[in-house]
Amino acid sequence: MFSTAFLDLPPLTGAGGTVQLPGSKSISNRVLLLAALSQGTTEVHDLLASDDTRVMLDALRAIGCTVDEAGGATVRITGLGGAAPRSPAKLFMGNAGTAMRPLTAALALLGGEFELSGVPRMHERPIGDLVDALRQLGCRIDYLGNEGYPPLSIRHAAGLPALRLHEPIRVRGDVSSQFLTALLMALPLVAQEQDVVIEVVGELISKPYIHITLALLARFGIAVRHEDWQRFTIPAGSRYRSPGQIHVEADASSASYFIALGAIAASPEGQKGIKILGVGQDSIQGDIRFVEAARAMGAQITGGPNWLQIERGSWPLRAIDLDCNHIPDAAMTLAVMALYAQGTTTLRNIASWRVKETDRLAAMAIELAKLGASVEEGADYLRITPPARAADWKSASIHTYDDHRVAMCFSLAAFNPAGLPVRIEDPKCVAKTFPDYFEALFQVARADAARIPVICIDGPTASGKGTVAAAVARQLGYHFLDSGALYRITALAATRAGIAIDEAGEQRIAELARSLPVRFEGERIWLGQDDVTEAIRTEEAGMNASRVSALPAVRTALVALQHGFRRLPGLVADGRDMGTVIFPAAPLKVFLTASVECRAERRHKQLISKGISANIFDLRAQLEARDARDQSRAVAPLKPAQDALLLESSALTVEQAVAQVLDWWQARQPF
Repeated sequence: MFSTAFLDLPPLTGAGGTVQLPGSKSISNRVLLLAALSQGTTEVHDLLASDDTRVMLDALRAIGCTVDEAGGATVRITGLGGAAPRSPAKLFMGNAGTAMRPLTAALALLGGEFELSGVPRMHERPIGDLVDALRQLGCRIDYLGNEGYPPLSIRHAAGLPALRLHEPIRVRGDVSSQFLTALLMALPLVAQEQDVVIEVVGELISKPYIHITLALLARFGIAVRHEDWQRFTIPAGSRYRSPGQIHVEADASSASYFIALGAIAASPEGQKGIKILGVGQDSIQGDIRFVEAARAMGAQITGGPNWLQIERGSWPLRAIDLDCNHIPDAAMTLAVMALYAQGTTTLRNIASWRVKETDRLAAMAIELAKLGASVEEGADYLRITPPARAADWKSASIHTYDDHRVAMCFSLAAFNPAGLPVRIEDPKCVAKTFPDYFEALFQVARADAARIPVICIDGPTASGKGTVAAAVARQLGYHFLDSGALYRITALAATRAGIAIDEAGEQRIAELARSLPVRFEGERIWLGQDDVTEAIRTEEAGMNASRVSALPAVRTALVALQHGFRRLPGLVADGRDMGTVIFPAAPLKVFLTASVECRAERRHKQLISKGISANIFDLRAQLEARDARDQSRAVAPLKPAQDALLLESSALTVEQAVAQVLDWWQARQPF
């Protein structure tokens, strides 16, 4: 998952391949709570691993459920089964409406003392209609902040009070369907002796989410009857029974981004668009009807029980005028698809957007306009007219409002016809439902290699270039290439294979180098399944690396390997010829240096910290000899590229050097 402050997406040109989607957030948190209320143990497979499910799991542990995270995406929940929850307890629910609202209702009907709170945005999301419905029953719930909003206090210290179940419980349906879902999941706890009836006041929005709730209740033994989605009856004698095992289908809302991707992006030669695994046309989730909307805009979509295949059809896309009440979350993706449509797209009946993770109506209008679209924002609609020409598109830094769906939607703007980059602020917010979203996007997206940004940091040995380059890569979310490590790894592999590191062994070493299975993971360096981080950092390995790098055939073999590290979203490469030979057209080249005295002192401290005795005067002599050798090489001698920026780091900390490189990089961006 990207944890950077922002993520810059270079212009993307196409997409093709297969995406395995994570589990549905809506299903995951419903299943967790239903398992917690049931008798026995429920094994939940394919559970979404996200911020929202994490706060639910933590809350279930706090109230006394046994939670066994068996590994992978499987969790075993041993439910309360009618026992009283552990109390008192303070529960933090983050910004997870699918956890806060149903858990509030369940705890109010289980008895005990609880405080439920969340992030500041959660305290701005209304819950008053649910609290009013629970108070009708006789539950004692207080607001700890603003009236009608979390945080909440449930006060049943002496046990559950006498409840008024003989009359229908009335709840508004036009603010959030989660209020009705919360009641439907909680009321079976008190429906042992008589039917319990819920009446919806006003229009019920987001009916597909209630369909999910009813389908899952049936899996746990509760057969709710409904009359035209306005009156719901929970039968007397209801009791939660664990199904033993249950699988969470993939998130249909998350599928919308890749459905849109297939509709927008041309397929690379030999591929047929985007294939989505984990959700199909028979999904119980209402957002699967996004498929209909995407088809209306021109996408070609086929599918089966657990898969969808999407290809670009009509281009540009067709504008639509659509009531989106049936796909409230996925409809946000249509707003970005509208940027690629011919004409004006109108999305209606989306007032519920205003009470989500942010005011999504306002947020989408603001961010679409940044890209050059003309946008009209109404009380419950959005009207989008795309930029008239490619030249009218604008490069933008998208503010994401701590809203996962805003971040994922606007990543699709990187396919703009003007070839402009797009910045996504706070990309880690996607962890709410799809922590690996950007990794999944980059697996299938395509870009012209020349447009994938590269920062080159070259310099003499012990100048600190590797440390600085790795830190810059982390801050930008880019891949990292330690080219010096490649030569060290090649030398190590040659030594292990018994090949002499000289002209006689040059061709054999070159053949070995062409297929080195090298990867950089954090601070560790891997050769296949072998962690070679320490093995390549010895002085002997450094000397062997210099000898290997002087062999022209080996250098040629490693050039292609190094070019292969240029992958989305970008690359930071450190070495001695990154800017002069390997990536001569890189948009930023830095030559990082320091005095030989400073470098000798740094190397001395490094060796002493590892318990290796060293003489600083000998180290200085070795560095001077190494510099002379590297600078006089016939092939790619050590020298700054003509357009490199010189960074003298003798008096700088690592943090200062990193900050300077980032400042230079930011100055070259259009945001």
